[in-house]
Amino acid sequence: MKTKILTLLTLIILSSCKDEKTTQTVDSIDYSVEDLDVTTSLYPDHISNVFEAHGGLDAWQKMKTLKFTMTKESGKEITTTDLHNRYSVIEMPKHTLGFDGENVWLRSDAGETYEGKPRFYYNLMFYFYAMPFVLADDGIIYEDIEPLVFEGKSYPGIKISYESGVGESPDDEYLLYYDSDKNQMAWLGYTVTYFSKEKSKTYSFINYSNWQNVNGLILPRQLTWYHTKNNKPTTIRNEVEFTDIVLTESRKEASAYAKPENAEYIK
Repeated sequence: MKTKILTLLTLIILSSCKDEKTTQTVDSIDYSVEDLDVTTSLYPDHISNVFEAHGGLDAWQKMKTLKFTMTKESGKEITTTDLHNRYSVIEMPKHTLGFDGENVWLRSDAGETYEGKPRFYYNLMFYFYAMPFVLADDGIIYEDIEPLVFEGKSYPGIKISYESGVGESPDDEYLLYYDSDKNQMAWLGYTVTYFSKEKSKTYSFINYSNWQNVNGLILPRQLTWYHTKNNKPTTIRNEVEFTDIVLTESRKEASAYAKPENAEYIK
């Protein structure tokens, strides 16, 4: 992957003899005028192996735009995201939700009220769908954790947390569990702190087991949410299918993500 880098990624390794856990932080990337090959070797081995099993972080970084469709009871929901700037537009039957890089905006049909939380939802499904590659974002801290054992199979784990001030909810935490035979992602545990603004000890779980090859990258065909007990997955709660996937090296103009005249900014 060729990217432009001013500040090289720095690995900070902290070791604890007491619990034998390893924590590593990948510092933020700043882009400049020089070309440099950046490989996943700059990340801890366990997460690098997961990236490679899904087609490689270098290949992912070449892509500029991701588009996918989810079919809900209300109709089709089409999400388009600029992978580098994270601009987004979500087209729904009666609403359109977007992020222009600074502000979230919402357009609704006359007489229609959007029942969701726009600032919470505008990048939510993108983030789940773009796993594991979004776990290479800036300001992430990686830590080895105990494996998840589900139906007799053990999945090694990596805890993902964020440096202070990163994103809308820096107190969010993720638990990535992967298949040790294939190194592919198998489970995601996650907390939600957007509403409470405080760290949570309660994890939700998504199973990743149905994959598809899109331009050489292994992306989800389906996500399966599970009920939980004692912060462990138990039985299936619901499933979400993803169709009409478009992953391309071309980029839309920023105007494609700008607020329409008949939309309003969301505070």
